[in-house]
Amino acid sequence: MDKFRNKYRISSARLKYWDYGWNASYFVTICCKNRECFFGNVIDGEMVLNDIGNIANDCWLKIPEHFPFVKLGIHVVMPNHVHGIVVIDKPDDGRTVQRNVETQNIVETQNIVETQNIVETQNIVETQNIVETQNIVETQNIASLPTARTNDEYKNQFGPQSQNLPSIIRGFKIGVTKNARKIKSDFAWQSRYHDHIIRNEQSFQNINYYISNNPLNWEKDKLNYDKKRTTTTG
Repeated sequence: MDKFRNKYRISSARLKYWDYGWNASYFVTICCKNRECFFGNVIDGEMVLNDIGNIANDCWLKIPEHFPFVKLGIHVVMPNHVHGIVVIDKPDDGRTVQRNVETQNIVETQNIVETQNIVETQNIVETQNIVETQNIVETQNIASLPTARTNDEYKNQFGPQSQNLPSIIRGFKIGVTKNARKIKSDFAWQSRYHDHIIRNEQSFQNINYYISNNPLNWEKDKLNYDKKRTTTTG
Protein backbone atom coordinates (compact mmCIF):
# COMPACT_ATOMS: atom_id res chain seq x y z
CA MET A 1 0.00 0.00 0.00
CA ASP A 2 1.08 3.58 -0.65
CA LYS A 3 1.10 6.44 1.86
CA PHE A 4 -0.82 9.66 1.26
CA ARG A 5 -0.65 12.44 3.88
CA ASN A 6 0.93 9.93 6.29
CA LYS A 7 -1.99 7.52 5.88
CA TYR A 8 -1.90 4.18 4.12
CA ARG A 9 -4.18 3.75 1.14
CA ILE A 10 -4.77 1.02 -1.43
CA SER A 11 -2.80 1.60 -4.64
CA SER A 12 -4.81 2.34 -7.77
CA ALA A 13 -5.58 -0.61 -10.03
CA ARG A 14 -5.31 1.64 -13.10
CA LEU A 15 -2.44 0.95 -15.52
CA LYS A 16 0.16 3.66 -14.92
CA TYR A 17 1.05 4.31 -18.56
CA TRP A 18 -2.37 3.83 -20.12
CA ASP A 19 -4.58 6.78 -21.00
CA TYR A 20 -8.15 5.79 -20.13
CA GLY A 21 -9.37 8.24 -22.74
CA TRP A 22 -7.83 6.10 -25.50
CA ASN A 23 -10.04 4.08 -27.84
CA ALA A 24 -10.55 0.59 -26.44
CA SER A 25 -13.14 -1.79 -25.05
CA TYR A 26 -13.27 -1.79 -21.25
CA PHE A 27 -14.92 -4.39 -19.03
CA VAL A 28 -16.07 -2.68 -15.84
CA THR A 29 -17.58 -3.88 -12.59
CA ILE A 30 -19.18 -1.35 -10.23
CA CYS A 31 -20.31 -2.52 -6.79
CA CYS A 32 -22.72 -1.13 -4.22
CA LYS A 33 -21.23 -0.09 -0.90
CA ASN A 34 -20.70 -3.08 1.39
CA ARG A 35 -22.12 -5.20 -1.45
CA GLU A 36 -25.63 -4.32 -0.32
CA CYS A 37 -28.26 -5.79 -2.65
CA PHE A 38 -30.02 -2.60 -3.73
CA PHE A 39 -30.96 -3.64 -7.28
CA GLY A 40 -33.22 -6.66 -6.87
CA ASN A 41 -32.63 -10.39 -6.77
CA VAL A 42 -31.90 -13.42 -8.92
CA ILE A 43 -34.85 -15.80 -9.19
CA ASP A 44 -34.52 -19.09 -11.07
CA GLY A 45 -31.39 -17.90 -12.83
CA GLU A 46 -32.87 -14.59 -13.99
CA MET A 47 -32.24 -11.11 -12.62
CA VAL A 48 -35.43 -9.44 -11.39
CA LEU A 49 -34.87 -5.71 -11.02
CA ASN A 50 -36.59 -3.60 -8.40
CA ASP A 51 -37.15 0.16 -8.80
CA ILE A 52 -33.56 1.08 -8.02
CA GLY A 53 -32.34 -1.69 -10.31
CA ASN A 54 -34.40 -0.21 -13.15
CA ILE A 55 -32.86 3.19 -12.44
CA ALA A 56 -29.37 1.69 -12.70
CA ASN A 57 -30.28 -0.08 -15.93
CA ASP A 58 -31.78 3.07 -17.49
CA CYS A 59 -28.79 5.21 -16.48
CA TRP A 60 -26.41 2.70 -18.03
CA LEU A 61 -28.31 2.70 -21.33
CA LYS A 62 -28.22 6.51 -21.40
CA ILE A 63 -24.42 6.76 -21.11
CA PRO A 64 -23.98 7.45 -24.88
CA GLU A 65 -26.40 10.39 -24.59
CA HIS A 66 -23.96 12.10 -22.24
CA PHE A 67 -20.79 10.74 -23.87
CA PRO A 68 -21.38 10.53 -27.66
CA PHE A 69 -18.00 8.87 -28.25
CA VAL A 70 -19.11 5.83 -26.22
CA LYS A 71 -20.65 2.63 -27.54
CA LEU A 72 -22.06 0.09 -25.14
CA GLY A 73 -21.50 -3.63 -25.25
CA ILE A 74 -23.40 -6.20 -23.22
CA HIS A 75 -24.20 -5.38 -19.58
CA VAL A 76 -26.12 -6.78 -16.64
CA VAL A 77 -27.42 -5.23 -13.42
CA MET A 78 -26.97 -7.77 -10.64
CA PRO A 79 -28.33 -7.55 -7.05
CA ASN A 80 -25.32 -5.60 -5.77
CA HIS A 81 -23.18 -4.75 -8.78
CA VAL A 82 -23.17 -3.86 -12.45
CA HIS A 83 -21.08 -5.56 -15.14
CA GLY A 84 -20.72 -3.93 -18.53
CA ILE A 85 -18.54 -3.31 -21.56
CA VAL A 86 -17.81 0.32 -22.41
CA VAL A 87 -16.31 1.01 -25.84
CA ILE A 88 -14.57 4.35 -26.29
CA ASP A 89 -14.57 5.14 -30.01
CA LYS A 90 -13.33 8.65 -30.78
CA PRO A 91 -12.40 9.87 -34.29
CA ASP A 92 -9.02 10.85 -32.79
CA ASP A 93 -8.10 9.78 -29.27
CA GLY A 94 -4.80 11.68 -29.21
CA ARG A 95 -2.45 8.82 -29.99
CA THR A 96 -1.78 10.16 -33.52
CA VAL A 97 0.26 13.04 -32.08
CA GLN A 98 2.29 10.66 -29.94
CA ARG A 99 3.07 8.41 -32.93
CA ASN A 100 4.17 11.44 -34.99
CA VAL A 101 6.58 12.52 -32.24
CA GLU A 102 8.05 9.01 -32.04
CA THR A 103 8.52 8.92 -35.84
CA GLN A 104 10.20 12.35 -35.77
CA ASN A 105 12.65 11.12 -33.13
CA ILE A 106 13.62 8.12 -35.27
CA VAL A 107 14.15 10.20 -38.44
CA GLU A 108 16.20 12.89 -36.69
CA THR A 109 18.36 10.30 -34.92
CA GLN A 110 19.07 8.59 -38.25
CA ASN A 111 20.11 11.93 -39.74
CA ILE A 112 22.62 12.43 -36.92
CA VAL A 113 24.18 9.00 -37.51
CA GLU A 114 24.37 9.48 -41.30
CA THR A 115 25.95 12.92 -40.95
CA GLN A 116 28.50 11.58 -38.50
CA ASN A 117 29.44 8.71 -40.85
CA ILE A 118 29.98 11.13 -43.73
CA VAL A 119 32.20 13.37 -41.61
CA GLU A 120 34.30 10.45 -40.38
CA THR A 121 35.05 9.24 -43.92
CA GLN A 122 36.47 12.59 -45.09
CA ASN A 123 40.18 13.13 -45.70
CA ILE A 124 42.37 12.90 -42.58
CA VAL A 125 44.14 16.08 -43.66
CA GLU A 126 40.94 18.00 -42.90
CA THR A 127 40.60 16.50 -39.44
CA GLN A 128 40.33 19.78 -37.61
CA ASN A 129 37.62 21.10 -39.91
CA ILE A 130 35.84 17.75 -39.79
CA VAL A 131 35.71 17.76 -35.99
CA GLU A 132 34.43 21.31 -35.88
CA THR A 133 31.79 20.57 -38.51
CA GLN A 134 30.79 17.36 -36.78
CA ASN A 135 30.33 19.15 -33.46
CA ILE A 136 28.20 21.83 -35.07
CA VAL A 137 26.04 19.33 -36.99
CA GLU A 138 25.53 17.04 -34.01
CA THR A 139 24.73 19.96 -31.71
CA GLN A 140 22.16 21.33 -34.15
CA ASN A 141 20.49 17.96 -34.69
CA ILE A 142 20.41 17.06 -31.02
CA ALA A 143 18.93 20.45 -30.18
CA SER A 144 16.07 19.75 -32.57
CA LEU A 145 15.09 16.54 -30.77
CA PRO A 146 12.12 16.80 -28.35
CA THR A 147 13.14 16.73 -24.71
CA ALA A 148 12.59 13.30 -23.18
CA ARG A 149 9.55 13.20 -20.90
CA THR A 150 9.71 11.92 -17.37
CA ASN A 151 7.12 9.33 -16.33
CA ASP A 152 5.04 12.00 -14.60
CA GLU A 153 5.14 14.30 -17.63
CA TYR A 154 4.12 11.40 -19.85
CA LYS A 155 1.16 10.59 -17.62
CA ASN A 156 0.13 14.23 -17.43
CA GLN A 157 0.01 14.73 -21.21
CA PHE A 158 -3.19 12.71 -21.45
CA GLY A 159 -6.34 14.27 -22.84
CA PRO A 160 -9.32 15.98 -21.23
CA GLN A 161 -10.36 14.31 -17.99
CA SER A 162 -14.03 14.71 -18.98
CA GLN A 163 -13.61 12.30 -21.88
CA ASN A 164 -12.22 9.18 -20.30
CA LEU A 165 -13.43 6.02 -18.57
CA PRO A 166 -13.32 7.42 -15.00
CA SER A 167 -15.52 10.37 -16.02
CA ILE A 168 -17.99 7.99 -17.71
CA ILE A 169 -18.28 5.79 -14.62
CA ARG A 170 -18.44 8.80 -12.33
CA GLY A 171 -21.32 10.27 -14.36
CA PHE A 172 -23.19 6.95 -14.28
CA LYS A 173 -22.76 6.58 -10.53
CA ILE A 174 -23.91 10.14 -9.85
CA GLY A 175 -27.03 9.67 -11.98
CA VAL A 176 -28.00 6.44 -10.21
CA THR A 177 -27.27 7.83 -6.75
CA LYS A 178 -29.32 10.99 -7.28
CA ASN A 179 -32.44 9.03 -8.24
CA ALA A 180 -31.92 5.97 -6.03
CA ARG A 181 -31.79 8.06 -2.86
CA LYS A 182 -35.32 9.27 -3.55
CA ILE A 183 -36.31 5.66 -2.85
CA LYS A 184 -33.60 4.52 -0.45
CA SER A 185 -31.77 7.33 1.33
CA ASP A 186 -28.77 5.20 2.30
CA PHE A 187 -27.97 4.04 -1.23
CA ALA A 188 -24.26 4.28 -2.00
CA TRP A 189 -21.57 2.87 -4.27
CA GLN A 190 -18.15 1.58 -3.40
CA SER A 191 -15.66 4.38 -4.04
CA ARG A 192 -13.65 2.30 -6.51
CA TYR A 193 -14.56 0.15 -9.47
CA HIS A 194 -12.78 -2.62 -11.36
CA ASP A 195 -11.79 -2.28 -15.01
CA HIS A 196 -10.12 -4.55 -17.53
CA ILE A 197 -8.83 -3.48 -20.96
CA ILE A 198 -10.08 -5.99 -23.53
CA ARG A 199 -7.17 -6.62 -25.88
CA ASN A 200 -8.44 -9.19 -28.40
CA GLU A 201 -11.55 -10.80 -29.85
CA GLN A 202 -11.27 -14.00 -27.82
CA SER A 203 -11.16 -12.05 -24.57
CA PHE A 204 -14.13 -9.97 -25.76
CA GLN A 205 -16.18 -13.12 -26.41
CA ASN A 206 -15.20 -14.70 -23.08
CA ILE A 207 -16.29 -11.59 -21.19
CA ASN A 208 -19.54 -11.45 -23.17
CA TYR A 209 -20.24 -15.02 -22.10
CA TYR A 210 -19.38 -14.26 -18.46
CA ILE A 211 -21.68 -11.23 -18.29
CA SER A 212 -24.64 -12.89 -20.02
CA ASN A 213 -24.41 -15.91 -17.70
CA ASN A 214 -23.84 -13.96 -14.50
CA PRO A 215 -27.42 -14.41 -13.20
CA LEU A 216 -27.21 -18.18 -13.77
CA ASN A 217 -24.02 -18.29 -11.70
CA TRP A 218 -25.17 -15.95 -8.94
CA GLU A 219 -25.15 -18.63 -6.22
CA LYS A 220 -21.43 -19.16 -6.66
CA ASP A 221 -20.57 -15.56 -7.60
CA LYS A 222 -17.75 -14.17 -5.44
CA LEU A 223 -19.73 -10.93 -5.04
CA ASN A 224 -22.60 -12.91 -3.50
CA TYR A 225 -20.58 -13.32 -0.32
CA ASP A 226 -23.60 -13.40 2.02
CA LYS A 227 -26.43 -15.52 0.65
CA LYS A 228 -28.50 -14.89 3.79
CA ARG A 229 -28.54 -11.12 3.22
CA THR A 230 -32.05 -9.73 2.83
CA THR A 231 -32.60 -8.15 -0.57
CA THR A 232 -33.56 -4.48 -0.57
CA THR A 233 -36.99 -3.92 -2.11
CA GLY A 234 -38.18 -0.82 -3.87
